[in-house]
Amino acid sequence: MPFTHRSRAHRLLLLSTLVWASACVEPADRRPGTWLSGEIATEAVGDWSFTDAHREILIETRTLYWIPHSVTIVCAATDGKLYVGARNPDGKRWVANVDRDPEVRLKIGDRVYELRLVPVESADVREAVFSAYSAKYGWSASAPEERPPFRSWEVVEREAG
Repeated sequence: MPFTHRSRAHRLLLLSTLVWASACVEPADRRPGTWLSGEIATEAVGDWSFTDAHREILIETRTLYWIPHSVTIVCAATDGKLYVGARNPDGKRWVANVDRDPEVRLKIGDRVYELRLVPVESADVREAVFSAYSAKYGWSASAPEERPPFRSWEVVEREAG
């Protein structure tokens, strides 16, 4: 059966969609993106305090439909460990993706780190992390019950295997 004008248009649309979806489109400000590009960091990081120089970093999460979702986020380091967080987390797609699959990619500067996020459960650690955010971003050090909802995760190496 010969190609019809309509089937050519559908194939062109499908091809265009695949090309668009395969491109690296990084997030900017509030606009989300897809894959992150950059040099992949292969060494373990023992001290994340270098991230203090970065107001925002990029996070890439895995979606249910195989196209990564990336956004800009805030981070803070304390005691050499790195934490990422979300203010008002219930409405954020990246948070739902992390809850389902904690393996992420973070872009800090020009380097991409393949890591895993672990929710911060301890109230003491949550307060230490919030204090680090307050110092870095000038946030009010108000009492926990007076703050907007906030979740944070510790950034750790992925498990081998």
